[in-house]
Amino acid sequence: MYKKILVAVDGSDNSKRAAQHAAYLASLTTEVFVEVLYILDYDRTCSDVIQNAGREDLHIDRKNRIAPIEALFEEHTIAYELIIKHGEPGPTIVSHANQGDFNLVVIGSRGLNTFQEMVLGSVSHKVAKRVTAPVLIVK
Repeated sequence: MYKKILVAVDGSDNSKRAAQHAAYLASLTTEVFVEVLYILDYDRTCSDVIQNAGREDLHIDRKNRIAPIEALFEEHTIAYELIIKHGEPGPTIVSHANQGDFNLVVIGSRGLNTFQEMVLGSVSHKVAKRVTAPVLIVK
């Protein structure tokens, strides 16, 4: 069974479902560890700051997006660590996943940035193509 699971989250409903599924899989065995990966997208953050959202507001928004996901793992007493990285979501998730020794990568089928998914292809698609570990995409 899985011993080390990476779940990429952005606070969207799909990423919450991905986290729920990762928590379920982790609960099926003992000695499992989950890394919850949240990517700070500089382009999106800069855009939000330009549109009058202050730095403190963005920090609170990020915490509000992540808190229910952390609560999920705490509620099920699953060992986890929250990792926050900066960069473009797709390549950053792929790089982190390929550098870690993960048995499984779990990601939601769609994130918060629907425009980018339509134009450039989804982050989940990029992750599925480029990560060396098995990838589970949750709808």
